[in-house]
Parts: sequence; structure tokens; C-alpha cells
Amino acid sequence: MTKPRLRFVLSVLTAAAAATAIMGPATAAPQKGGVINVATIGEPPTLDPVSSTADLVGIISQHMFETLFTFDKNWAVTPLLAAEMPQVSADGLVYTIKLRDGVTFHDGAKMTSKDVVASLNRWLKIASRGKQVAGFVTGVAADGDLGVKITLKEPYAPLLAFLAFNNAAAIIVPADAAAQDTLTKNIGTGPYMLKERKADQYIQLVRFDGYKSRAGEPDGYGGARKQYLDEIRFVPVPDASTRVEGAVAGQFAYVDSLPVESYARVQGGKDKPLILKPFGWPIFFMNHKAGVLANLDARKAVQAALAPEDMLTAAFGSKEFFSVEAPLYPKEYVWSSNVGTQAYKPQGDTEAAKALLKKSGYDGVKPVRILTSRQYEFHYKMALVAQEYLKAAGFKVQMDVVEWATLVQRRADPALWDIYITHSPFLPEPALINYMADSAPGWWVSDAKAKAVRALNTETDLKKRVKLFEGMQKLIYDEIPAYKVGNFNALAAKSPQLEGVVPAPWPYFWNAWLEK
Repeated sequence: MTKPRLRFVLSVLTAAAAATAIMGPATAAPQKGGVINVATIGEPPTLDPVSSTADLVGIISQHMFETLFTFDKNWAVTPLLAAEMPQVSADGLVYTIKLRDGVTFHDGAKMTSKDVVASLNRWLKIASRGKQVAGFVTGVAADGDLGVKITLKEPYAPLLAFLAFNNAAAIIVPADAAAQDTLTKNIGTGPYMLKERKADQYIQLVRFDGYKSRAGEPDGYGGARKQYLDEIRFVPVPDASTRVEGAVAGQFAYVDSLPVESYARVQGGKDKPLILKPFGWPIFFMNHKAGVLANLDARKAVQAALAPEDMLTAAFGSKEFFSVEAPLYPKEYVWSSNVGTQAYKPQGDTEAAKALLKKSGYDGVKPVRILTSRQYEFHYKMALVAQEYLKAAGFKVQMDVVEWATLVQRRADPALWDIYITHSPFLPEPALINYMADSAPGWWVSDAKAKAVRALNTETDLKKRVKLFEGMQKLIYDEIPAYKVGNFNALAAKSPQLEGVVPAPWPYFWNAWLEK
């Protein structure tokens, strides 16, 4: 790709941005009451987090449904519906989990081990993440009215992290609801419950007066969940510029996923910017099952062709909002390592990409179909730059720009795409990364992967697991289930009157209140 052409692409896409420190928790005394409107990136495809890996689903549904465990402010697993951390047998095969007494569902029924067993079995059967765990589980059984035992075939280190995660989540619902693959009623144990859903208008959650919070203080997603707000309305606002203008005008109490180049504009508006640093990584998933990129050399050609520094500059503008880094985890995480990342080139290598593409036997006729959405504007901007570099390497490129809900549907069909663009926060457990599951869209399956994943998941010693993950990272760069673009910080906005909100990858509004 010529530099003049590149400068043209970047001049269209980029804008200067500045950074700010993460806002700390408020110190004012909480006040009860009030209604907030939360602008989201669109309409969720479902409110059942078991059946979806979409972050938007998790953001909304975590207020209605709860899991046995969750994560504290340090990303350690902590009890939620469980009374305490589980007792684990000496051989690591039996997890005995005591349940909190007095927890009720939104319909007034008391939660018992019957509900938990049925819910976990539903999760193991239909959730993408539950299916990852299912092969290690021999059974889930009640241990009295307030206890559950999970028996494993062999030790499985990520079990509690999977049970804690709110994405394809192991939510607990009444046993009769759990008997159905598709939830027909949104009845959970969470601090808020569904009152009304009007498609493309709002999802209205109201305080559940029967909620039983954990004792103590708030602690990340764990600890006390206090219900100060009367009502939370999640409002779909698919257009990024509309979300920006809503933040400037103070139309919403909270606005999620703003383009970072809007920072200065938002800073001068009624709502104030909120930054999460570091947030996560943009990802280009590649289709291993069908199409042009089912060929490894073609995927290697994509890997060589892309220029992450230019894509990140286009997407985020200021380097205060991104870093060009190959490791799958930043230095703040124990999993961070440079092992196996030599194929990551900040400026790409067009000539190497051409050679690999020729080796792949690519005919130049079939397009590489990039599936993306403008609801996450930075996805779209990266796609535009990627398109130019792929063309320079010899690919024919087709851009398919759709609503996010449509993208989520289409990515499930291998006949409809070659690359789809998404992003993820940095997850506390590597096994939670989407492509670790063979069934995740992209369908990365190989003998080497199966061996590496098994070794990582059955080892319980952390130091040994960190070393095993280095080998896993090398394999990811060798077989290319996805392309990590780099690291980025996320921008949101909140009303000065909204207190108690801590920046988080999946924002939550229990413990939040409105200053009067």
C-alpha cells in the first residue's frame, strides 16, 4: 500500500484525542430513588445470557440474573449465590458448593439446590462456555436443599472462572424454567427485574424488593449489591455519533462505548467522560471452516498484510488510547509474555503477504468478506484500513456492514463471512477467550489445539499454567484463529449526578445512585 494512499485513509478516519485518569468512586452519601437511562450500542438479540456471548446481553442481563460466583475488584473469583468458596476434594474432582439461604426469585419462590442443579445442567447443555466445561463433568447433584456437588472426570482449573463469567453465563433460574432450552420468562434472583421491553425503544428494569444482597461492602462485581435506583432503562442507540450527541446534551445518565476521538467534545458537554484503562483488544476472527481463509497460508497472508499500528491509529487517534502490542495479555497480567509473537508486525509486510497468498493458491476471484458493524465505530474504522492493506497484498475484499444484532446472527453461519470483527476485555482466565472453544464462530479445531488446551486446563499449579499458556500463545500465532490488533482503552460517559459507578468492562448499576 502506498504511503499517499495510506495518508488519505487515515486523514478520513482519525481525530486527535486526549486521555484522562479513571474516575474514582464517589464519596457522597448514597440516596435512594430515581430512574436512569443508559444508552447502549443497540438492541440485544436476547435477554438470556446462557444462549449468547454478546457483551451487550451480559451488560443488561447481569442486573436480572446471577451466578454462583463472580469476580471481585482484583478479578479473583468470589461467591455470589454460593455462600462461600467451594470445598474441593484432595484429588480435585469434587466441588461441594454451599448455597446462600433465603435467596428468592423474582416470582417469590425460594432458590434451592433443585433450581441450581437444573440451571447448571441447562448451561452445560446449551451455553457455548458450558459446552467447554461439559466434557470434564460427570455429574451435578443436589447436596441437601442448600448444597450442590459438581463431580469432574479429571481436574479442571478454569471451572470456577467459567461459573463466574457473565458471558454465556451459568445463571440460576427456577427449575421449571431451566427445563427449557429457551427461556420464556425472565425470572432471576438479581437486584432488578424486567418490567417491560419495547423492541428498539427500551428495556425497563425495576427494583426487586425481595432481593437479598450479600453482606459487607461492594467489591467489583462481588460483595454487596445495593438497590438505590428505582429503575434502569437500557436504551438502544446504534449510531455512535448519536450516542456522542446524547452524552453532550446530557440526555442519558450513562452512555456506553463512545468513539475515543469524541473525548474532547464529550468533556465539554453535560455528561463527563469515563475511561477504562487498559480495557481490551480488538480481534479479527477468521473462518477456518469455509471460504478463502480456511487455508492456513491465506490466513498467514492476512496476518502478514495487516498493519496494526495504522488500524489502531485510525480507530483511536491518540496513543493515549491504544498500544501496539503483540502479547495476548498486557504486562499487568500474570499471563503476559512475548513468546511466539514474532509474526506480529506493527507496520505489516505486504511483500511477505503476497508470497504467502501465492503459496495458498488463492484465485483472486473469491472475496475475503469482512463482517463488521458501525455500532462499534472503531471496528468499522479498522475494517476500512484493513481492506486497503489486504487489497495491496492481492486479496479481493468485500465489506459487509450490518447492525450488531445481525452480525451476531451471521457469524454463526460459516457460509456468510471470512473475517468478523469484535473486541474483548482482558479476561482473568485464558480459557474464557472465545476461540478456545471449538464451537466458537471461526471453528478453530486442530490436534495441536486440543492438546494445548487440555494441558492448560488440567494443570492446577499457576506457575505451570503460565508456562503452558506461552505455548498456547505461540500456537495461536501459528494457526491464526484470530488476529489481535493491539490493546485499547474504552470511553464512556456519565451524568455528574450519577454516583457510585466504577469503570468496568461490563458496566453495572447496582450500588449506583442519583445525587438530588
